[in-house]
Amino acid sequence: MANKISDETIEYVGILAKLDLSDEEKEEAKKDMGRMLDYIDMLNELDTSGVEPMSHVFAANNVFRDDVVTNGDDRENILKNAPEQKDGAFKVPRTVE
Repeated sequence: MANKISDETIEYVGILAKLDLSDEEKEEAKKDMGRMLDYIDMLNELDTSGVEPMSHVFAANNVFRDDVVTNGDDRENILKNAPEQKDGAFKVPRTVE
């Protein structure tokens, strides 16, 4: 598999990663990528026919809570904190002309 990685591929990956690689670094990256692809090929040889697909190694449970309103409509008390108000809402300085 390692010989499928060309110099152009290494150059392109370097550009994408915004790396300025020397010729020695490019050769080392080529070898590293080749070893990675060889390892992936080795993993592809495993028989996974009885293995159920999963998204996490550990069981993941939903940790969200129900969205329940607890303070209701308390507009009057909330607007007491406003330096200025108009028509039952906070009045703020204009930001767009």
